[in-house]
Amino acid sequence: MIRPIVTDVLFLARKAEPACAADASIADDLLDTLKAHKDDCVGMAANMIGVCRRAIVFDDGGKPAVMLNPEILRREGPYDAQEGCLSLPGQRPAKRWKKIKVRWQNEQMQSRVKTFEGWTAQIIQHEIDHCDGILI
Repeated sequence: MIRPIVTDVLFLARKAEPACAADASIADDLLDTLKAHKDDCVGMAANMIGVCRRAIVFDDGGKPAVMLNPEILRREGPYDAQEGCLSLPGQRPAKRWKKIKVRWQNEQMQSRVKTFEGWTAQIIQHEIDHCDGILI
């Protein structure tokens, strides 16, 4: 189901609760909402659709990907970026890393670990910031 985008900064600034198996439908709603905004959005966190859970979706090289409870394990190559957000107007500066190693769970709550680089790594970092209540 396509959900409305939350713009309430007080809600967006809340740290998300861990996701569990019962939250798999949140991932479906995130994917539907991301697809509906594909022209101006490449990633979403659950709080952007009004759910305070650690769940994100993003475009992984043209393929939608889901991460529950994502956690960055390693960071390499810091750089400064300018980012926009569907929930907030304008562009803002953000410190990002060129390469990150992430641990997460899929929709079946199976643990995964993978290294991401470049644009995909930047998207994941932005969405994890949402989970941590960090507004960009």
